[in-house]
Amino acid sequence: MLFVGLTGGIGSGKSTVLDMLESRGAVCIDADDLAREAVAPGTPGLSAIERRFGRDVLAPGGSLDRARLAAVVFADETARRDLEAIVHPEVARLLTERVASLRATERIVVYAVPLLVERGLAPMFDVVVAVSAPEDVRVRRTVAQRGGTDDEVRARIAAQASDAEREAVAQEVLRNDGSREDLVRQVDALWKRLRARMIEPR
Repeated sequence: MLFVGLTGGIGSGKSTVLDMLESRGAVCIDADDLAREAVAPGTPGLSAIERRFGRDVLAPGGSLDRARLAAVVFADETARRDLEAIVHPEVARLLTERVASLRATERIVVYAVPLLVERGLAPMFDVVVAVSAPEDVRVRRTVAQRGGTDDEVRARIAAQASDAEREAVAQEVLRNDGSREDLVRQVDALWKRLRARMIEPR
């Protein structure tokens, strides 16, 4: 197994790259999906959140009300860290379960994780791939796809690691500031290099 960490800031096109790699044969795992699974109804993660933050962060049906929880944790650094202390270990456990059956295979496994740099996760991967794009491009994409204002998106970008910080830990960098065709060419070339690494003696 070749374990690849894929990272990029909001609006960089990380999800697009993940889809492209999956279509080429990669086993793709998204940290955001694991985070949602970690706090689904009936999970230890959701029980821990209820104990820490109260029933006010639950929807009437008992699922997590993400908007209410976000309003709490984004206004309180201690609350945010408490939430991370609940969710991150659960995500790590789910990832370990997903990867366990693949370790002895010759598959390329790509784990998309936005906070790879912030959480110091680079050493766990054989290869780190960073997707980068200029801030203005990322703001325009994000506003078009998710709504919000330019200032709101720029504030989110400022709260994340910079492209330079991501590129500093990456062995591969994809520049997503051109056409889709250009990105396809870069992903094709990346896929060939990843396949080549699989057959190299390690």
